[in-house]
Amino acid sequence: MLTVTCEKPGVLISQDRPVPVRAAGETLIRIKRVGVCGTDLHIFSGNQPFLEYPRVMGHEFSGVVAETDGASGLAVGDAVYVMPYLSFGSCVACRQGKTNCCTRIQVLGVHCDGAFTELLSLPHQFVHKAQGITLDQAAMVEFLSIGAHGVRRSEVKAGQQALVVGTGPIGMAAAIFAKLRGAVVTVLDTRDDRLKFCLEQLKVDAAVKIGDSDKQQLSDLTQGDFFDVVFDATGNSKAMERGFEFIAHGGKYVLISVVRDSITFSDPEFHKREASLLGSRNATAEDFQYVEQCLRDGLIPDAALNTHRMALGDVAEKFSTLLDPNQAVVKAIVEC
Repeated sequence: MLTVTCEKPGVLISQDRPVPVRAAGETLIRIKRVGVCGTDLHIFSGNQPFLEYPRVMGHEFSGVVAETDGASGLAVGDAVYVMPYLSFGSCVACRQGKTNCCTRIQVLGVHCDGAFTELLSLPHQFVHKAQGITLDQAAMVEFLSIGAHGVRRSEVKAGQQALVVGTGPIGMAAAIFAKLRGAVVTVLDTRDDRLKFCLEQLKVDAAVKIGDSDKQQLSDLTQGDFFDVVFDATGNSKAMERGFEFIAHGGKYVLISVVRDSITFSDPEFHKREASLLGSRNATAEDFQYVEQCLRDGLIPDAALNTHRMALGDVAEKFSTLLDPNQAVVKAIVEC
């Protein structure tokens, strides 16, 4: 079967690998769609903190059941999506239902090989029937769930001011779900095309371009109070440090992105605000189910989010084009 492997930063190769043999308790999936995530771009670029090369990328995906057994609750031909965080169920986090940060977690496409291939066999509990959504939509559930999880962690309320810093797909997902909770959402980024997209397609309330006057603009938008909740989705340590400046007194700061670096902040300023700092990692089954329902209900502009497509056979040659800002990529989907 065709498989695309990232041998080292900047090097992708197409190769033929044996078809996996389904083990007891597993479902064999014929992969149909794979979303390209910022994590995949970071792997290709060489700045993903939890990875060793070589690696088959891809953790946002959908497909159809090729083989399974009665214990799965699935049938051959069912459309499915996958929760790609392979947790083990018994650690301190899993015992609290926080399988998203299992101490022994294996994330497909990061800690172990993922979905840039044709077939993958996975334990039943991570394979979910896609009900009432398309294969394209099912391949978007995972990245949307990361945004939904960060928003749920924040407990942002209707009428509160929310700022999303970084308008890649994860930041856009956070903006979507903050809006669905009734927050007044502002986005902050360097890219005019992304800011325009958020205004026109996501219907955010305001968009501010990073520059000399951005802090004053953010202050003006909130009558000097700044933001009840700030979400960072930049993957940039300097941006993450600067985000502390935008928290309102009594506010919260949710770090959705992750970087290799240490980040620092002013303790007097943090204490003066009695701010709350929250990490947000991956997502849980609750988030996946919520996102699937939102897609069924037509609450997410998924067709607009899917700006680019390519075939699996073209990934090795064309993947690097997705890093070009001039391509205005939001979400690319690979067809298998």
